[in-house]
Amino acid sequence: MTFCQLNNVSKHYGSGNHLTEVLSDINLDIKEGEFVAIVGFSGSGKTTLVSAIAGLIEPDAGEILFKGERVKGASPERGIVFQSYSLMPWLTVYGNISLAVDQVFGSWPKAKRREHVKKYIDMVGLSHATDRRPAELSGGMRQRVAVARALAMQPEMLLLDEPLSALDALTRSKLQDEINDISQIEKKTILLITNDVDEAILLADRVIPLNPGPRASLGPEFVIDIPRPRDRTAMNHDETFKKLRKDITEYLLRVGMEASNEDDSLTLPDILPNTSSDFPNKAAEKASEAKSIALDRYVEFSQVDKIYPTPKGPLKVVDGFDLKLRKGEFISLIGHSGCGKSTVLSMVAGLNDISNGGIILDGKEVTTAGPDRGVVFQAPSLFPWLTARQNVALGVERVYPHGSRKERKEIVEYYLSRVGLTDAMDKKASELSNGMKQRVGIARAFALSPKLLLLDEPFGMLDSLTRWELQEVLMDVWKRTQVTAICVTHDVDEAILLADRVIMMTNGPNAKVGKVLEVDLPRPRTRKQLLEHPDYYRLREELLGFLEEYEHGPAKASATHNTEEKTSETQDSTEEKEAVATA
Repeated sequence: MTFCQLNNVSKHYGSGNHLTEVLSDINLDIKEGEFVAIVGFSGSGKTTLVSAIAGLIEPDAGEILFKGERVKGASPERGIVFQSYSLMPWLTVYGNISLAVDQVFGSWPKAKRREHVKKYIDMVGLSHATDRRPAELSGGMRQRVAVARALAMQPEMLLLDEPLSALDALTRSKLQDEINDISQIEKKTILLITNDVDEAILLADRVIPLNPGPRASLGPEFVIDIPRPRDRTAMNHDETFKKLRKDITEYLLRVGMEASNEDDSLTLPDILPNTSSDFPNKAAEKASEAKSIALDRYVEFSQVDKIYPTPKGPLKVVDGFDLKLRKGEFISLIGHSGCGKSTVLSMVAGLNDISNGGIILDGKEVTTAGPDRGVVFQAPSLFPWLTARQNVALGVERVYPHGSRKERKEIVEYYLSRVGLTDAMDKKASELSNGMKQRVGIARAFALSPKLLLLDEPFGMLDSLTRWELQEVLMDVWKRTQVTAICVTHDVDEAILLADRVIMMTNGPNAKVGKVLEVDLPRPRTRKQLLEHPDYYRLREELLGFLEEYEHGPAKASATHNTEEKTSETQDSTEEKEAVATA
């Protein structure tokens, strides 16, 4: 029986010359008790679609039916969870959920409402945090509160708009498991918007792409015929999972390429940055020094420690981090939240003092930040009053002062084009979407032609299409420049796709190098080739196995999993340590 139905739904914003058609002729039938996942792209209208089903906005054409009746506004029958938590900061976990329950079930006796709230707090593993306020919670815990609040209102349909996209891998996998359990226990009808193909296959009965906008439309549906319960590690060996993963990914890549606006006519001028070892003015002084620097020790971490003072005494976040990188090597750094990945990156960037040990780059000790290291963070720091072009030009002018104005202009335009911003170069940063801002940040780092490229979860907040596009850009630039690079990521597939070696860090505190995985796959690599390579799933299995082994910390690596509540407490503690580590 059709539970929710969309018939020829269209939606636009603005008017006249400023009219933007977001959704076009969306048709969708969702059965009662079904779990449908929609994989959407940045700017394709995912949130508009969910908001229309929730009754928060009205479509301009077509109709949305819920249980046969036309949707004419918001209703507790359709619960919604957005990416942002929207919690009352002055209320506790209990208070935030109780507020919603009191509104919907005000006629119930107080004791019944209290037990109802407690049931859903327990369901999302927050019984130990009942009296905490949002400011005292990790990001993962706050999202659990939002899910519990939506469920406690007992909606007949649950709408999840990328609720996990801003979370780290461990927290995300925990909440995926909880959503999966809830869908089976509560037997809810669920519509999930996600940018993660694996997440969609793990949770849903059907996966449907939302093609890139403007005038976004639904693509072909993929039926997930994999028995439940689905184990993410076991699915790595499942041929049905592999085929679905390959088919969905190839479809998304194809429609993504069709929507791309990259200008291939632009080229780079033949000019070196002033930070290069081969820069003419530095050639003489570098000649003898360069001979003594072994290429396999271009970057060297030597027993690096990072210690933070705390009220309870010194906290050693990173303990004896020891690693050597070859010139031109690309490594991925992977591990759970709290393991100090970002701390290691900030130390080599010169943005965070080293407590003990040392870091050498191209024969010189790292003591401060400098333009010879290009850094891309998850949230780029752009000047909002400057255009995309001007934000990139600031760095280019610093490292190419010897170039002509025309050459500097060509460098800026080349990299902005390569990240898909040909038509947005002269837009102010304040006018750009989050995904577009991240593209500017990446273009700015590439344009510096640094000795060392440092990427801290640079694609973590982006949708699948944008992430894949920028991974391709990154690989293309790396192939051209052979820049030595370190990329912190929580994405196993991204780590394998990009790297020559994957460095796996043990859990913090006292984190260090745990294992090193050699990625002996031919370059250049594409995601399509990766999925077809016979060694890919073996490498993936090794990384997933390491992350699972350290899920509860090295001391518990071989032990039986803790109870759900203890696991939540361990995770919350870990996330709090990461907050200290990145402060």
